[in-house]
Amino acid sequence: MEIILTLTVITFALIGFISEILPVDLIAIIVTVALMVLGLVSPDEGISGFGNSATITVLAMFILSAGISKTGVIQIVRDWLIQWGGKQLNRQILILGILVGPITAFINNTAVVAIFLPIIEDWCKQQKISVSKLLIPLSYVSILGGVMTTIGTSTNILASGLSKELGYGEFSIFQFSKAGILIFIIGLIYIATIAPQLLPDRKPANSDLVSEDYGLRDYVSEVVITPRSSLVGQTLRSSEIQRKFDIDVLEILRNKVRFAQPLADKTLQVGDILIVRSSREDLLKIRDERGLDILADVKFNQDELESVLSSEEEKIAEVLILSNSRLIGTTLKDLRFRQRYNVTVLAIRRGAELVRGRLGKIPLRFGDVLLVQGPKQSFIGLQTTRELLVLEQRNVEMMRQNKAGIAIAIGLAVVLLAAFNIIPILVSALAGVVLMVLTGCLRPGEIYGAVRWDIIFLLAGLIPLGIAMENSGTNQWLADRIVALGGELSGYWVLMFFFIITAFLTEILSNNASVVLMLPLAATVATTLGFNPFAFMFVVTFAASNSYMTPIGYQTNTMVYGPGEYKFFDFTRVGAPLTLLMAFVIPFLIIWIYGL
Repeated sequence: MEIILTLTVITFALIGFISEILPVDLIAIIVTVALMVLGLVSPDEGISGFGNSATITVLAMFILSAGISKTGVIQIVRDWLIQWGGKQLNRQILILGILVGPITAFINNTAVVAIFLPIIEDWCKQQKISVSKLLIPLSYVSILGGVMTTIGTSTNILASGLSKELGYGEFSIFQFSKAGILIFIIGLIYIATIAPQLLPDRKPANSDLVSEDYGLRDYVSEVVITPRSSLVGQTLRSSEIQRKFDIDVLEILRNKVRFAQPLADKTLQVGDILIVRSSREDLLKIRDERGLDILADVKFNQDELESVLSSEEEKIAEVLILSNSRLIGTTLKDLRFRQRYNVTVLAIRRGAELVRGRLGKIPLRFGDVLLVQGPKQSFIGLQTTRELLVLEQRNVEMMRQNKAGIAIAIGLAVVLLAAFNIIPILVSALAGVVLMVLTGCLRPGEIYGAVRWDIIFLLAGLIPLGIAMENSGTNQWLADRIVALGGELSGYWVLMFFFIITAFLTEILSNNASVVLMLPLAATVATTLGFNPFAFMFVVTFAASNSYMTPIGYQTNTMVYGPGEYKFFDFTRVGAPLTLLMAFVIPFLIIWIYGL
């Protein structure tokens, strides 16, 4: 009965993860509550995930990564990228991998991709190449770089913690680095030589005008307030036109004087010209109901439109919704986005899909790119929020460059102390966090914003599931079924089986969920068959991080989905051959290096 109940909980968890009816971290907490209610884990075991060494280590590594990135260390690498990248795409990808891969071996790869995204976009404009040729490679090399050390990804740290729970001890920082480095090299060769032929040439590189990329010419118009208009003497706020219609007022022109945001309390007068974002249908509605005239003779060309939307005081830019953003699942209208950030959303890009109408009613998702317009001062606030990422390069001077050496020294100390077993990685990482704050590399108020709380709650919620699978005998029951089916196969093919299953689960669930489900099972099968359990645990760990075939399987894939204007199957076309290559190569490398 306990096995049946455990498998039932796992089934409902899988359905929840796949359907995305709720955020994955919330589903994980619901799973924990269900396990405790059903008596599959004790209350102490149910909350043990919050105090698990893997959870705390991941939390500390997020903060350490933020401390290093805040000092501008990673931005300095952009100069090397531009200097050595050259003109050929193969060389550019190769240099990108050589620079980004080693960084993501020690710094959280989502933070690295967040910093490199605007660098790559700017570089592509300079080189006149499509950004879609480089953003998938950026994501893939960051994933490959993360498998070179135990601290490269939260998945690796979780796998190390699960190994300890199973009685095999934690992984040392460089325990699987020999295989990880070879996997990175093989993957990079594929990405630099074969992937360019498969990557789409989707986002045009022949224009520096962002408004052209979003096709705003048909959505930005000028209307004039006539003497008969009901808007005369009212403010935009009191008139409620922006609430009742799908319309955004970007600027007001009065006697050749431009008034920019905030405009809500500006009293409207006869002759005022409003520059608005709206569909043609809503323009006709507001014309008839509020007595406005549409300046039909005004048809902006791209240069004129760009100058209207941007000026000495205003600008337009792309903004990416990050994975830990509280904006996910809500609408612009519910958020009162314009009032909160003092910018106006002109369009939303979701992969290759472009939305320019009814923007206020669309639930936002992780990876959405918002085209926003507003005062330049407002973008400074956007750059400091943890909800959004402005896709433009920050000036290195804005960073704490004088602390860069200190941040690197702290990071190296954390790694070396753990690598030589002087103190556990949990202790060295927490000590590093304290030093980051004491030395001024990171401000106290920035600590909470640096943590991916969705990952922390996901880990804390899933760890008890692994305990329940062990307590109930589910792992042994599943292991017996697998042994019965594949007991006659060689160790290589059994390893490949676990790689393929784990990689598949990662694409539809998450890398951390896949490790929790598959690593204890793999270790049990290895013990039953008389194989090396570390070989099986390493295969599962690598497979959980090798997610290339969908834009939702791994956070960095989702981050580049919108900015690259990719379609869903662009990832499948480029990533499926790489996944197949890894399915053959990784089991072989692990047997060769670590034995079976």
